[in-house]
This record gives sequence, C-alpha cells and structure tokens, in this order.
Amino acid sequence: MARILFDSRGGARPGIAAPTPPAAAPVASAGAAARAWRAAEHALDRLCGVDDNPLRQLGGLGFYLFWLIAVSGGYLYIFYDTSVAGAHASIEALTHGQWWAGGVMRSLHRYASDAFVVVIVLHLVRELMLGRFRGFRWYSWVSGVPTLWLAVAAGVVGYWMVWDELALFVATATTEWFGALPGFGPALVRNFIGEAAVSDRLFSLVAFLHIGLPLVLLLAMWMHVQRLTRPQTGASRDVALASLAALVVLSLVVPATSGPPADLARVSASLPIDWFYLAPLPAIYTTSPEAVWIASVGVTLLLAVAPWLGGRPRPAPAVVVAQHCNGCRRCFEDCPYAAIAMAPHPSGKGEIAVVDADRCASCGICAGACPSAVPFRSAARLVSGIDLPYFTVDAVRTAIDTALGQPGATGSVLVFACHCGAVPAARPGTIVIGLPCTGMLPPTFVDYGLRAGAAGVVVATCAVGDCEYRFGVRWTLERIAGLRPPRLRRSVDPARLTVVHAGRERGSALDRDIEAFRARLPAGGTNKAAGGPTRRPLGDSTHG
Repeated sequence: MARILFDSRGGARPGIAAPTPPAAAPVASAGAAARAWRAAEHALDRLCGVDDNPLRQLGGLGFYLFWLIAVSGGYLYIFYDTSVAGAHASIEALTHGQWWAGGVMRSLHRYASDAFVVVIVLHLVRELMLGRFRGFRWYSWVSGVPTLWLAVAAGVVGYWMVWDELALFVATATTEWFGALPGFGPALVRNFIGEAAVSDRLFSLVAFLHIGLPLVLLLAMWMHVQRLTRPQTGASRDVALASLAALVVLSLVVPATSGPPADLARVSASLPIDWFYLAPLPAIYTTSPEAVWIASVGVTLLLAVAPWLGGRPRPAPAVVVAQHCNGCRRCFEDCPYAAIAMAPHPSGKGEIAVVDADRCASCGICAGACPSAVPFRSAARLVSGIDLPYFTVDAVRTAIDTALGQPGATGSVLVFACHCGAVPAARPGTIVIGLPCTGMLPPTFVDYGLRAGAAGVVVATCAVGDCEYRFGVRWTLERIAGLRPPRLRRSVDPARLTVVHAGRERGSALDRDIEAFRARLPAGGTNKAAGGPTRRPLGDSTHG
C-alpha cells in the first residue's frame, strides 16, 4: 500500500509517495551540542521533574535572583555609610555586629550575585547550543547580550563600595583598564584613587552607580522578554525555595567578609578574587588593558552578530485572509512570540489579526487556533483566517484525503508528527503527516482523520518541556483535553486517540508506542462514514 509522509521540512523519504513539498521550514537544532544539553536536561528531569528542573527555567531563575539581590542589597544600604571614613567601618559593623541578620544578608547578597552571573551565562549557553538565537529570535538574543555587561559592572562597583584592600585593587585596575581607552589616559587613575580624589562625594557617586546600574539592568531584562507571550519571569516554587535554602546555608557556612581597610600608600601582594565578577581585572596585568578590551569587545560583537552568521533562510510568515478572519483573537492569544496584533477590520466591522513578519516564528500555532480551519468545510480548497503560506491546513487535509484514499489504507494509524521531535519510521499501516509544530493541528483534524478511515490517530509532540516554539505541546494538550479552544469534539472516541511525547532521540521509542497503540485499538473497524468524511457547508466554521 502507498504510505504518505507529508513533511514540512520538504521532500519525501525513499520509497514513500509524497505531495509536492512545501518550502523549507525552520528546523530545530540537532547538533552534538544540542544533544548533549538535552541529555543533561533529561537526566535532571528524572531527579527533579520537568516542572522543577532548574536548567529549564534559567531565564525565570535569573529574574528571581535579581529580586533576591535587590532585597538583600536594600537592607544593606540602610546601614551603609557613604563616606571615606565610614564605608569600611559600616560594613564591618553590619557583618560582625549583627551577623545573624546583616551578616547573613551581606553573604546572601554576595552569593546570589555570583549565582546570577552563572545563571546568565548558562542561559546564554543553552540558547546557543539549542540554536535559539537566529531568525525571529534575533531580538531576544541581541537584547540579552548587554545584560552580562551590566551585571558585571554593577558587581564591580559593589566591590568598590566595601573600600577594603580588594576594593582598592578593583578601583585601581578598573581605572587603569578604562585609562587605556582613547581620550582617557593615565590621568584617569589619579582622578579616582589619588589621596585628594578619594572623597565622600566619590563614594556617593559609587553608591549611586551601584543602584543605578541594576535599574538599567532591570530595564534591559524587561526589554529582553518583550517579544515573548507569557514570559517566564520567576522560578517555580520548589526551585525558588531550594535556591534560597542553598544560598542561606552557604552564607552561614562560608560568610562573606572584608579585608583590611584600603590604604592608598600600600598595595597588597595577595588578594582573594571573585572570579565571577573580577576575572578581567587580573588579566589586564598578565596581558595588557588593550588586549582585554579587544577580547571583551570582540566576544561581545561576535555574540551580537551571531543571529546572522550562517543558518537557514527564514520561512515565510503567517498570512491573514481578511474574508475568513472574524477577529476572534484566538491566534492573538495563542501566539508564543507576540507576533500578532489586532486592528480594525477592513470591512469596518470588528477586528482583524495582523502579523508582524519580523516576529513570526512560522510555527503554525496560530493556524491551529483559527476557528475557520475546519476540514469538514465543503470548499474545494480549505482557506482559514490565518495560515502558513508554505504549509497550509488545506495541504494537511489533502494529505489525509490522499493517504486514506489509497487502496487498503482504511484501518491505518494516522500519525501527526512534529518535525522538531521524532518522526516514526515508515511501515505498512502507518500514515505520517509531518507538521512544523503539533500546535498547528486543529483538533477537528483528529475527527476528520477517523471519519476518513483511520483506525486511530497518534499526535506525536516534542518531549514535555522541549517545545521548539514554547507553547506548542501545552496548547495541543489543552485543546485535546477540552480546556482551550478550539476543543476536540466530544464525539471522538478517546480510545482511538493518543498523544505521545517524543524528542528527536526517541525515534525507536515512538515506533514502539505507535505499535502498542495499534495493538490496543478497539475492535469493530473505524469511524469512516459511507463515501468518506462528511464535510460541512462552507459557512460553518465551528470546531464543535
């Protein structure tokens, strides 16, 4: 029998008939780095669970640590003396005079700041390894690059405020580093660390910078998530509590302390270095300030232009057909990347969806949400209110009709597979239709496939937590469960439908799950109606 694999990546597998392939769709990263990172995440899933895996919520954990730093820093500032004579003394009094509160807060502030840098770097590495920085994601990537600079700058200024021997080194090294820039020169060092220059006014400026830089950082973090719908700006309760407990324990076991007061006439030969924040400073003496500038600026520029280095051409964005868009806002609510806005309808009645092409992920989740994407409509060509030009819902309906119209195809298992996850092997009795994301699948297509003669339907999503488009798995599950429109019809026999979460590395496991599903399908044939699936009149666009 003929088996059809209609894959949104284009092309057909050897020996399998396929319709004319659509244009190339975005392909999830599948390199060795991505596989290694996924393996680490899945290993931690088994220990913590998907919902409480810290590697899956690095962005939200960063926001949580920022507020932890802000709260602990606010407490410390209450007791801080912004004067040359009082800065070190006030920190010492806070650390030792009220160790049970101020001392713990100081240590918590220090270690939460270190953890913040670690989380930012891990978040950057994760997105880089998974290839989530190109195409429509360019804004989120580029807007995230300055956050590391701002975080490190705020931390460096924080060390300066303590005004001990390490603070003097930080002040000297920082000013020498900036002194290497054109227009500054060696005089900059004397202006900041000379006997006459170190004044109460300077410490007021340093305190202002230590408060102002985090505010700019918060603004950058806010801008970073502006192209995301429902951004994760916090950690799960268990991760938040575990992180806080670990930081408090570390603060009690290894409290943060100060060195001797800064002495402008004396330079210490050995100092403890916080490598999370101060690593570039020793490097200016082992190499040169100019070399550190070249390395820092070079890495920053490389990260900034990374979205445009190589990669595949972006697929065409979703398009809206005015006469089929009723302004229901479902696509607006379901879009993971805020790529859809609502505007007055050209007809003068109601609203119409408008797609921002630069933000569009071409994932098709909007098409899966559209109430007009109903395969039972009697039109020769199925046109929905919003759709992907390179892979339409009409193409999906045509693929179902073609596959199940083949001799002997009745009774096959119909598989809708996300191309970002595992794709099952071709075998007799299995029809595979590849989708850019299972979130593109309107639930009525399940009923349509069963009525067309399929014995059962398998929806193969990405692994839970691994959705390439953030909400594809979640929206698919909620629509099938009837928790989110468009909902699966209640007339569908639940025994003839299953959802399998299959990451790229689970191809063989997906095949076993499909065969197990086939074996437990209820006897008695299919839901196929006489003459094939019944299509409703063109004007009926309900999902039922």
